[in-house]
Amino acid sequence: MIINSIKRRTLLGAGLAGASMLAMPAVLRAQDKSLKVGVYGGYFKDSFDKNIFPEFTKATGIAIESVAEPTGEAWLVQLEQAARAGQAPADVSMMSQVAMLKGQATDLWTPIDMAKFKNGSNLLDRFVNKYPDGRIAGIGAVSWYITLVTNTDVYKEAPTSWQAFWDPANADKLGLLALVSNSFLLEVTAKTFMGGTNALDTEEGILKTFEKLAEVKPNVRLWYRDEAQFEQALKSGEIPMGQYYHDVTGLAAADGHPVRSTFPKEGGIQDSGCWALSRASQKVEEAHIFIDYMCQPAVQATLSRKVGTSPTVKRESTDLTDKEFAAVSSDIEPIVPRYDLYQTKSDWLNQKWTELIVG
Repeated sequence: MIINSIKRRTLLGAGLAGASMLAMPAVLRAQDKSLKVGVYGGYFKDSFDKNIFPEFTKATGIAIESVAEPTGEAWLVQLEQAARAGQAPADVSMMSQVAMLKGQATDLWTPIDMAKFKNGSNLLDRFVNKYPDGRIAGIGAVSWYITLVTNTDVYKEAPTSWQAFWDPANADKLGLLALVSNSFLLEVTAKTFMGGTNALDTEEGILKTFEKLAEVKPNVRLWYRDEAQFEQALKSGEIPMGQYYHDVTGLAAADGHPVRSTFPKEGGIQDSGCWALSRASQKVEEAHIFIDYMCQPAVQATLSRKVGTSPTVKRESTDLTDKEFAAVSSDIEPIVPRYDLYQTKSDWLNQKWTELIVG
């Protein structure tokens, strides 16, 4: 599961016996109702095929044909090209936040009408993705956290702040993600030292944040692209501190490895994917029923238990125990990535990242 949890996020970047039956219009009970749903491939798709989609079909009568999405932004390109031809390779797809913004630019997403939802009130506001004019482009499907991780043999006490990355005592001990667009270290730096991620609103503010982040370089042993490489070094204590996926670290700890995941006082980094409806899809009604179903607290709790994702709905609406919730999430206000920057300033950010941080 650990390897596949990683694959699921690299692309961006589960029984439901308790789920309540939705009241469906009689017309949608017909056997010929179906929906194509795009999800990240591998373990993630397998989990949905086994534990989520059959229960949805049982509750609604709508058959699901799941489609494995290709990596990176290839799926966005496919959806856009197909939409221009009036085709939909999938009606509903799970999309990264940056892909959501790029799709908005071409009006790729059919707006979602929350008035058709029974479960919309449970959603956390940050998981409602909107067009600039306020139309709803997408709804949070799943989320996950990147946190501060340590080897417990090397660090007897858990650090309490991201500031630990800058502590001279941690020279040559850190493993950090290698890309500006998946490490979200600019946001971490801004939240920890600059009063919040609004420090990144201007290029001047971004450059000041880069300068502060550059101070961490003497402490970095490894800028990693291969998650498995860092995971192994963290377990062995060779690289005893860094940033990593909270749920995967918890699984490693449960397997007896000397590792821990900590939510710093400034918050963990919360990344997420959205459900979005292609403008070429003719299945608007079925898509609304599907997305509404996925917003049910019981379904979100099942995803937490079976797939290791964090709920996109209010914690108190779920039946997750304190232990189950802590395995995937935190009550500390998260650091939410500035996805807008990775859309509008991607080339410039990559250039500065190479010059100032990893070069």
